[in-house]
Amino acid sequence: MIIAVNGQLIEEGNAVISAYDHGFLYGIGFFETFRTYAGKPFMLDEHLSRLEQALQELWIDYRPDAGHIRRLVERLLADNGLTDGYFRLSVSAGEEALGLPAGRYGKPAEILYVKALPAANEALYERGKQLQLLQLTRNTPEGAVRFKSFHYMNNILAKREMSGYPWAAGAEGMFLTGGGHVAEGIVSNVFLVRGGVCMTPSIETGILPGITRSCILRLAEQKGLRPEEGFYTWDDLCHADECFVTNSIQEVVPITSIFDKQGAERIVGDGKPGPAARLLLNEYRALCAE
Repeated sequence: MIIAVNGQLIEEGNAVISAYDHGFLYGIGFFETFRTYAGKPFMLDEHLSRLEQALQELWIDYRPDAGHIRRLVERLLADNGLTDGYFRLSVSAGEEALGLPAGRYGKPAEILYVKALPAANEALYERGKQLQLLQLTRNTPEGAVRFKSFHYMNNILAKREMSGYPWAAGAEGMFLTGGGHVAEGIVSNVFLVRGGVCMTPSIETGILPGITRSCILRLAEQKGLRPEEGFYTWDDLCHADECFVTNSIQEVVPITSIFDKQGAERIVGDGKPGPAARLLLNEYRALCAE
């Protein structure tokens, strides 16, 4: 694939960064993942706003330019022969001397990756998927709020834990907090619906403030589902009328059953995607098509 490094398009096998880049040395950097619809990046401004907040927290001198990124997206799609794609924009602290600086990072590195979107699987939205409770708890964010930092050890360990649950092949893993509250999936935000209320864990649980999560909360309110952010337990999840997970690539995916740590399965609702998930998925896709 062809990717963009500091604004220049290059074959991925020829892309290099310095061995002294602090993204490599210390994991100092952040990223955003987004996808395109009809060649246009969806909710790019929101992704770049979150990225900018993260970079400011670590004093990385990079101001995301939406016009610049849109132009790169267009070129990368064309040069890779793609109609649409999955994109990851990574910004590292850049090359610096060995050791942690007290000042600002003034030479950040920007890489925009692209790959083909996974094959459409509408059956997933018709039958739903499973959620597996993880033994591993969600680590607390390094700062006041969780951003998409290069430090992804908690997620990698969770992904590897999932390989130990043969009954949960294809399921999404779900973290609890250290205090036992529902947090988030390995690559998703979690929602539960009960009595007309659309609930999702509070940002105070240490979860990522997902871009799709925020969009779904707005859509829920518009469609008469009262949005609520709070602290929920495994028992709350077990007694929900519906459950679904969200992210920027898979959109809104219904959860039809959940597994505990021992593999005991609990059916969510009637075991089929519920009306709230269907409604919100349709509304979300209508936004994507605008």
